[in-house]
Amino acid sequence: MTANVAGYLLQMLAGRWLGVAGFSEFASLLAVQLLCAVPALALQNVVARELVRGASVAALRGLQWRCAVIVAVVAAVLVPLVTVVLDVGVAACAAALGAAPALVVLSGEQGILQGGKRFRALAIVLGVAGVARVAPALAVLAMGGGAAAALWAAAIGIAVAAIFARCVAGMRAFDSSGPPVHPSQTSSRWLSGRRSRSATRLSGWSPRSAGSGLRHCAALSVRSNAVGVLPVLRAAQVQAALMALSSADLIVARIVLDTEDASRYALGAIAAKIAFWLPQAVGVVLYPRMAQPSHSARAIRDALAVLSGIGVVAVIGAAIAAPLAPLFVGRDYAPIQGLLWVFALQGAILAVLQGALLSAIAVDRTAPAATTWLGLAIEVTVMLTSARTVPALITIAVVVAAATTLSVAAVVLRTAEQNRRDQPQRSPS
Repeated sequence: MTANVAGYLLQMLAGRWLGVAGFSEFASLLAVQLLCAVPALALQNVVARELVRGASVAALRGLQWRCAVIVAVVAAVLVPLVTVVLDVGVAACAAALGAAPALVVLSGEQGILQGGKRFRALAIVLGVAGVARVAPALAVLAMGGGAAAALWAAAIGIAVAAIFARCVAGMRAFDSSGPPVHPSQTSSRWLSGRRSRSATRLSGWSPRSAGSGLRHCAALSVRSNAVGVLPVLRAAQVQAALMALSSADLIVARIVLDTEDASRYALGAIAAKIAFWLPQAVGVVLYPRMAQPSHSARAIRDALAVLSGIGVVAVIGAAIAAPLAPLFVGRDYAPIQGLLWVFALQGAILAVLQGALLSAIAVDRTAPAATTWLGLAIEVTVMLTSARTVPALITIAVVVAAATTLSVAAVVLRTAEQNRRDQPQRSPS
């Protein structure tokens, strides 16, 4: 909540201080930065999942640094392309994309905390990271700096937050239900539990069972010492589909609308981001359970139900608070206050989609992303060909988001239910 509020504060104050003429560049580059954060989000999910399954922290940190290097190279290549396509300053674009490697490192450490179920420490890191990213940017904007200076200040803040996260993840943390827990102990505890359960089930020893046990230990050893980039790439394409669908309208708005309307759309999209990120903790907390076959189906149902309920509250809240928006950001944005609940509806729907796609990543099944990519292609095509006003753009975004979410959620729930029914058949005898 602290991180999200800080992010919303940055966008609202930037909208006031940069004005309708300058805010469009800033908002569009924040959207690009969000897309470049896709590998970071994917890495966090993969690290958390692999830690639950028994991978070592050392191997996961090695994966983290390999991904950071890859992202740095890709970001450098993208700077001139994004600068030309969005017609923005090269310094501002370099700042937005330059933060991507630090985001990868930050997210890797967050994944270690998440996979170890160290939620108190994770909460501290998330809050500090949000403030560290926003406070320097706000200070620069308050002193009259432009979008480029603010984005560079934010990038430095993210780098500081990554260092802080590494320090926290390396510390011992107290679990409220027991003694101190360290991420490196997760694997040994899991193995100990498996040995206890196996001892209870087995009535005797046989060469076959011994061979099976040796093969199992060998598999765990491989998992512990070699975690490749490929799982991150699979998760990244799922995260990319979601982030692209949640940010494409902002980028298209920069292309099809005039500068003032694009800035108004960007400010209205803050309501969508609030509704989208507000329930983020639901997925963070339930994700380790989603990665465990015995708990996955229940965790997915719980997540989708809670996300839907929070979404309803967010839409109602946006409708009630809409008249106050011009008081905070200026009268120039009054034309979009009646549409804020529609923006919030888009964000609420995408939050449910995020929960569904997280469950797919948790079990390493990425096929539902294809539906999301299809929805993105339809949305961008329709927007570019027929949308020339703010209401038209947001209506298209809501309709596509709803259709995509219903399709993906149906597939995920059906798969989870099938897995639940099959679970007893896979239990060892």
